[in-house]
Amino acid sequence: MNRKRELIDLSHPLDPNRISLWHTMPPFTCCSVATIEKDTFSIHTISMGTHTGTHIDAPCHFIPGGKSIDQTPLDVLHGPALLIDLTHKQAQECISWEEDLPYAEQMHPGTIVVLHTGWSRYWAKEGNEYFEHPYVEPLVARELLAREIAVLGLDVPNPDVTGSGGHPFHAIFLGGGGYIVENLTNLEKLRGIHPVVSLLPINIVGSDGAPVRGVAWDDS
Repeated sequence: MNRKRELIDLSHPLDPNRISLWHTMPPFTCCSVATIEKDTFSIHTISMGTHTGTHIDAPCHFIPGGKSIDQTPLDVLHGPALLIDLTHKQAQECISWEEDLPYAEQMHPGTIVVLHTGWSRYWAKEGNEYFEHPYVEPLVARELLAREIAVLGLDVPNPDVTGSGGHPFHAIFLGGGGYIVENLTNLEKLRGIHPVVSLLPINIVGSDGAPVRGVAWDDS
């Protein structure tokens, strides 16, 4: 009998009462419009931005003519992951290629690189800590693309400095055909295993982003 795999949930729950959203983002709402008691069935309406919660950035998020979510090949969003421990990083500290990512020999084409800063601990907390996260220098985007890394996942809301008005990492990585998955969680559970991850989005035609229900499991 095959042993059932234990799945690790990498996505934050979407809860309108417990969520981190940058102030320029549309609010997330989930409202009942039919109930079993009144209508014999239950239905809710959902309103949200395409970059709410754990989600993926498609190239057209910043790149004119870039691929949209429905044009994204699913095979690039599923595969072996390289987890990089960056939990020593402080607020608004730079993650650099030379100092923080000496893992080039492990970055094989098709590997999904996942940066673990531990910042998901600030998700939905009062204050602005979640948006004062470490950021990734643009050189990292170039080096990942040079190694045919198409997907970068992070447990922060942005590989660039949130609120700075600049998006250099996005521009380079998405411009090179890459995809960015933001607001991951539970990455500490990937330590000590050989993780495979699945980061599949809702198939929204023409969209620049979409929610992701990310999962991982041990492939050892």
